[in-house]
Amino acid sequence: MRLEERLGEELKAREMTLAVAESCTGGLLASRITDVPGSSAYFRGGIVAYTNTVKETILGVSKDVLSVHGAVSSKCAREMALGALRVFGADLALATTGIAGPDGGTEEKPVGLVHIALAARDGTLMLRRLRFDGARKENKWSATEAAFQLLLEYSKNNIWNVFQNH
Repeated sequence: MRLEERLGEELKAREMTLAVAESCTGGLLASRITDVPGSSAYFRGGIVAYTNTVKETILGVSKDVLSVHGAVSSKCAREMALGALRVFGADLALATTGIAGPDGGTEEKPVGLVHIALAARDGTLMLRRLRFDGARKENKWSATEAAFQLLLEYSKNNIWNVFQNH
């Protein structure tokens, strides 16, 4: 069973909702979620925030975070996930931001660098900084796999129980 199917079953069983905010994955995360039949029961929607303007105006990422830390940072991923929670009124939100490649990397922020955030309505926040060595499409796929793994980690830590009486 694919990760998105497994997580969909968990979300549906607990009547929880999910939203996404994506940059480097360009909608692939939402696409994989909606490839699962019945995903409308738990998936609220997603925003592909490819520019800083969209990150700021729709998701509420602060100008300070963008100017000091940049769009490819854990602070930006955090604010993107929190913005998706707010915009969609979801129980959980995943966010991805990074440099898929093949260009755009620097020594400080190389191609394949991805920041992933999971934000939950209960205040839980989980962050991951990862580096992938594939080509553009492989890096995007790996980032979505890592986002699903982060949600799976959240589920394995029995944090789901917080929501059972919502």
